[in-house]
Amino acid sequence: MFAGNTLFDKIARAVCHAGTLPRKELHEAWEMAKRVRRRYRGGRVIDLACGHGLLAHIMLILDDSSKTAIAVDKKIPLNAGKLSEALITSWPRLKNRVIYNEVPVQEITILPDDIVVSAHACGSLTDLILDKAMEQHARVAVLPCCHDLKESSTDGLEGWMDKTLAVDTARAMRLRSKGYRIVTQKIPNDITPKNRLLMGEYGRPT
Repeated sequence: MFAGNTLFDKIARAVCHAGTLPRKELHEAWEMAKRVRRRYRGGRVIDLACGHGLLAHIMLILDDSSKTAIAVDKKIPLNAGKLSEALITSWPRLKNRVIYNEVPVQEITILPDDIVVSAHACGSLTDLILDKAMEQHARVAVLPCCHDLKESSTDGLEGWMDKTLAVDTARAMRLRSKGYRIVTQKIPNDITPKNRLLMGEYGRPT
């Protein structure tokens, strides 16, 4: 299925060799990472609610100027190491540069030069990730999912739009109100219907 010579094909073959995650997650991580890296280069990568940590690996593959990536989840899957080994086999330069950290997101320290990413952090966990990035004025990119309408604010916008869109719009406006230049995009709907990508960088004029 991935017999071509593109970078995506090479990543996909490594992921298939590991056999640890659904094909859908491969496409989500790739589509998110390539859009983020078109905007933001360098910095330590912090992949929060990382699951197997595929996004962290792809972020380093796409930009070698990031020295390390920290893949954080309160429960790292037991076979995450197998995925990492498969990718390191194809990209030996990744060895010892992706660090798994099994702790709650709340316990992670963010630095101003970091780039904080999260693909499908469920519900209000996305809000927590945005807050942690904003505290340090770090660059941030999230792909929200599983919106919790009891925990996440719609800012009164639900009278004009779908409630989950209202939540994500409120998130974007909150980033902007904190001095961030925001970028809103979508990854292909046939990959996931939860496809709204929100990115932000502090201190640049809109």
